[in-house]
Amino acid sequence: AGFRLTAERREPAVRLQHAASGLEPVAWSEDHRVSVSTARSIAVLEQLSDVHSGGQDMVIHRTAVPAPAAACLLKVGPKKEVAECKEKFASSVDPTVSQTFMLDRVFNPEGKSLPSMRGFKYSSWSPLGCDANGRCLLAALTMDNRLSIHANLNRLQWVQLVDLTELYGERLYEAGYKLCKADAPCGELGDFAEFQRRHSMQSPVRMEWSAICTTQQVKHNNECRDVGSVLLAVLFENGNIAVWQFQLPFLGKESITSCNTIESGLSSPSVLSWWEYEHNNRKMSGLIVGSAYGPVKILPVNLKAVKGYFTLRQPVVLWQEMDQLPVHSIKCIPLYHPYQKRSCSLVVAARGPYVFWCLLLISKAGLNVHNSHVTGLHSLPIVSMTADKQNGTVYTCSSDGKVRQLIPIFTDVALKFEHQLIKLSEVFGSVRTHGIAVSPCGAYLAVVTTEGMANGLHPVNKSYQVQFVTLKTFEEAAAQLLESSVQNLFRQVDLTDLVRWKILKVKHIPQFLQEALDKKIESCGSTYFWRFKLFLLRILYQSMQKAPSEGTWRPSHEDSKISISDSPGMGSTEDDQEEGTSKQARKQSLCDSSKGVDIDDPAEDSLHQSSDIGGREPMEEKLLEIQAQIEAVEMHLTREHMKRVLGEVYLHTWITENTSIPTRGVCDFLMSDDGYDDRTARVLIGHILKKMNKQTFPEHCSLCKEILPFTDRKQAVCSNGHIWLRCFLTYQSCQSLVYRRCLLHDSIARHPTPEDPEWIKRLLQGPCTFCDSPVF
Repeated sequence: AGFRLTAERREPAVRLQHAASGLEPVAWSEDHRVSVSTARSIAVLEQLSDVHSGGQDMVIHRTAVPAPAAACLLKVGPKKEVAECKEKFASSVDPTVSQTFMLDRVFNPEGKSLPSMRGFKYSSWSPLGCDANGRCLLAALTMDNRLSIHANLNRLQWVQLVDLTELYGERLYEAGYKLCKADAPCGELGDFAEFQRRHSMQSPVRMEWSAICTTQQVKHNNECRDVGSVLLAVLFENGNIAVWQFQLPFLGKESITSCNTIESGLSSPSVLSWWEYEHNNRKMSGLIVGSAYGPVKILPVNLKAVKGYFTLRQPVVLWQEMDQLPVHSIKCIPLYHPYQKRSCSLVVAARGPYVFWCLLLISKAGLNVHNSHVTGLHSLPIVSMTADKQNGTVYTCSSDGKVRQLIPIFTDVALKFEHQLIKLSEVFGSVRTHGIAVSPCGAYLAVVTTEGMANGLHPVNKSYQVQFVTLKTFEEAAAQLLESSVQNLFRQVDLTDLVRWKILKVKHIPQFLQEALDKKIESCGSTYFWRFKLFLLRILYQSMQKAPSEGTWRPSHEDSKISISDSPGMGSTEDDQEEGTSKQARKQSLCDSSKGVDIDDPAEDSLHQSSDIGGREPMEEKLLEIQAQIEAVEMHLTREHMKRVLGEVYLHTWITENTSIPTRGVCDFLMSDDGYDDRTARVLIGHILKKMNKQTFPEHCSLCKEILPFTDRKQAVCSNGHIWLRCFLTYQSCQSLVYRRCLLHDSIARHPTPEDPEWIKRLLQGPCTFCDSPVF
């Protein structure tokens, strides 16, 4: 009863334009983007916790990664020789050669008379912090074996950064299709077995990203600096694994550090996953590989120049029986063993309708391995499996719309699983499931569905949808946000969305949450809790707003009447003009008084004003009170960030140096409020003013060269009325037409320039000070 789960539907359901494709079609990234592989593109759904919207539905930003128009041809030799061999095999007298060649889509990706192979087989998200904006990269594998890496740099368009299939084919071609120089020379391309071997050694099956690791780079002055890097393991049909190492941020081909190939020794490999284990501050890593015939084992991965990185001495077999149960999916979850008082790894693998699990624990005796199977979960094979890495909960689903939740419970020796059934038919009606993915903090489950059977009949037409199910209650989400070790709202968007949904429904912040948050702010004082408070107040303000009766994009009738009367060639009487101006003035005054409350109709509004003044005044007062609280919290966060900026200025400047940051203006702004008494700020400002030695270094308007005074944290206005927006990260005026903006449009920031010192560039890499969102 303690683990009872109440699944609830979360709107909206997103309809896909094309049918879902691939074995595991859906994946959820650490930066809250859901990717769904389809027959023509990868649909990407980004979840936003929008503080500017009063609608209760989940806010989703939708983009897509289109499939390449041209077919992917693997490089197995010179073009002329390959064309001759293809013609030879197609016209071969031996049917075992000609028919195998003609029907194999790896050899014939363009298809000719066969249906096209467009679409995606698999997609995998990198960890957070890999692209130029500090977000996740997307590795995509097409049906015709093209493996490429994509990035979403401007939020509207996905850009292909590199084609790894092409690069790996060139490497094999230069090496003569041998893994090492000591290998025997390969056969002739005209031999059909050799033709097949060269294709299978570069046909990807799956690919998975590792966690971010640190490498050491030697500078010109012999100093060492730590550089982040990430690994991408690619499993091929012949059992080889290519491990690509990328330097971060990944920008393209120039960011590739190395590529090493490992032989797994497994025939017919089907899936792989990274095994990452931390023991006594030493990180160990390896690759877990599963076969279509049943075996599962961990392979060591040897990497040079990776700081604090260790691996296994030899492969470890987790399951060796060739029982013909194909390994469909593997997940590795780091956990803490409460009885052994040390960290451990839980490996779970979907094998037919069963779940194979293996507990790995390092002790003084070595590596301890406990394994078993969980049976009786599904009557059909498992089509998708996902895991919540925060608490180790595993979710499996079969095609009949049944999802199982498996919760690991430790025992003295190993562990056992408590599991319960989630019937999606009770949430969505009769559905057929194709894939599931759990959100990063475990608040939601994304499910790809089509219509199920009705009255014992299959549907005539199928429409593929992505639907969302809640896995946590509001109270659980709020408690997790309050006790979070991450302390970043953007990385917990799924939890904040549950809180947002609740406040918009009940139109108040629950008392227990308000009291717990106030205690956290008093005891800790971390800016994270202030940002959380700002988020709650903004959602509360939106819940108080009156919903617009019409779409905000529609032009109002008053505006159209005014434009007709003022149009050339039309007579306009004084009465018409007065009527138009009075309507405009009335509309403006209502907008100003209600702070964004939309009015349905002017005639109805006059009745409301005359008869319901007593009812409207408390609401307006409540809105003004919430608005004042929002401004107070924003000012507190601004002052805290100003102190951080001034600290960087003090640490990185010499006496009387112009830093291009309006240091004197920020100091004066901080001390302008008599009610603000912060001893730390006063001491810091005293040291900075002493270092500046009466120099002011004011900013100047680029249009008229007048001084830009620092009177507002959001904008700078010169004496001639030129207005420039201020960067919220450095408080410099953005005197250009191009700048960056926060994901939720909270603030703007300028682009770094080549002249900027490293510490200013580091400041400009920071997230939004109000909502923790990245800046584009």
